[in-house]
Amino acid sequence: MGQQTSFHAPNGSADFLGYRKARNGGMEIVYDDGANRRIVWRVAGAQVNEAQLAEALRNAVGAIKVVPALLTEVGKRAIALERLGA
Repeated sequence: MGQQTSFHAPNGSADFLGYRKARNGGMEIVYDDGANRRIVWRVAGAQVNEAQLAEALRNAVGAIKVVPALLTEVGKRAIALERLGA
């Protein structure tokens, strides 16, 4: 069975978290609040455990403050992120 790669907030808000493979083969995490905020991070490191990444996103999207929760969850799993864009 495949790994779930996108998650929506269970509380009815429009928050979305997902991960994708970039053109260069690396992984990226995308956050969108459904209104005006979209953030993309590059996952640092060649080897990323997709199950751990999915678990971190699943836990974070259920929080009231999704972005701080995401940073906490990836930190717990020693997954380094680099924010892309502005």
